Amino acid sequence: MTEIEVVQGDITQLQVDAIVNAANESLGGGGGVDGAIHHAAGPRLAAAGRALAPCPRGEARTTPAFDLEPRVRHVIHTVGPVWHGGTRGEAATLASCYRASLAEADAVGARTVAFPAVSTGIFGYPPQEAARVAVATLRSCPTAVERVLLVAFDNTARKVLAAALAEDAAGEG
Repeated sequence: MTEIEVVQGDITQLQVDAIVNAANESLGGGGGVDGAIHHAAGPRLAAAGRALAPCPRGEARTTPAFDLEPRVRHVIHTVGPVWHGGTRGEAATLASCYRASLAEADAVGARTVAFPAVSTGIFGYPPQEAARVAVATLRSCPTAVERVLLVAFDNTARKVLAAALAEDAAGEG
């Protein structure tokens, strides 16, 4: 079973095989975590991403990690849903982002993967609901990934992710 852990910090500084980027469909960079990953990986990441674009919502694409720390070998770009009140299949699309990212991780042999809180920034997905979808999907999706880090940028996000993880664990018992 895949180990899931919540950590707080900068996703670009983690020692993992792959990091997931909460991207836009152009895969050429943007704001938030997308901008931070592109800044840390250098300009070749944008060129590699654009070569794979467009990436539809709910899907994922993988590029090399370029200038990220040597341990990080891959950036898995996924495009989450824009929140419209939960009436347009947002939960299913978000779950698809996590499944597609794990499939990409499996395809490149990544055993450790760090995920940001996909769609909770500019796309407006409510953090508590997004955290529940993330944890439930990661728990139920078959994968060879051994360890998943759910990365919170700040303490508030860390608490939300940790609560979803604890809630899921309590439901298993």
